[in-house]
Amino acid sequence: MDLGPADKGPGVGSGPRRQSTAAVVACLVLVVLLVSCSSPVGSPAPRAEPEFETYAALGDSFTAAPYVPTTSLASGCFRSTGNYPSLLAERLDARLRDASCSAATTHDVSRRQVFGLGDLRASVPPQLRVVRRGTDLVTVGIGGNDEQLFGSLVRDRSGVELGDAAAVAQRTGGRVGRVLRAVRSAAPSATVVLVGYPRLVDPARGCRKMPIGGADRPVLARVERALNKALARTAERADVLFLDMHPLSRGHEICSDDPWVNGQATDDRRAAAYHPFPEGQQAVADALLALLSADAAR
Repeated sequence: MDLGPADKGPGVGSGPRRQSTAAVVACLVLVVLLVSCSSPVGSPAPRAEPEFETYAALGDSFTAAPYVPTTSLASGCFRSTGNYPSLLAERLDARLRDASCSAATTHDVSRRQVFGLGDLRASVPPQLRVVRRGTDLVTVGIGGNDEQLFGSLVRDRSGVELGDAAAVAQRTGGRVGRVLRAVRSAAPSATVVLVGYPRLVDPARGCRKMPIGGADRPVLARVERALNKALARTAERADVLFLDMHPLSRGHEICSDDPWVNGQATDDRRAAAYHPFPEGQQAVADALLALLSADAAR
């Protein structure tokens, strides 16, 4: 409001006092501007949102996630519309090229994956084909099918010894390292994330959904830890991000009250046997978004 001469009061219109008042007003304006431009006391800093235009996903059935919920045959890959790459791409508003495929090994990233049933044969191109020079983001979730590390234990509990498991995990880590180097070569500027596997078993808890004896459960738990440690070391050597789902999935094992992975019976509306439920895929997508946001803020 503009004050007229009658409203100014005595002595305000001239001299040093006028200059002093002007200085005080200027300081107050500056303080208001500084306060309005800063975050409220105690409020968290806004999280940096990662920005990616193109996203390539490589992986095995823990990435393809059959029956979560709608599944495309995908030439034998059984890739679902609710897998974590699809969920993450939607959150990032990124264009997704998903080459994940059930039963894939590290070998299938760079060579054709062949499916066979009797005399019938089919194949899909190498997964690496979806990684291009301009790709912004690549996630890799692979290794569990190499040397049947998980499969042999889940199917027949063949009693892999801890020493054997550690050696197998180390060899698997070496092969995953070659995959990561190939990804880096194909997309030098991409952010690359190696995604670890969730916990399948709680050594202290069994159930009919996972009929593994009390003596075998600790063995499988050690195999899981050995594999994830090998993957963590591989990611560090390759200088890529690593999403360690092993600690994040504690309390969500197959026999838990809130499992992220299905047991021995396939549910064609939720998950294949011994494969991730929708909740597990959502958990991976959420954890990836948090990891990428933290990386963007650095």
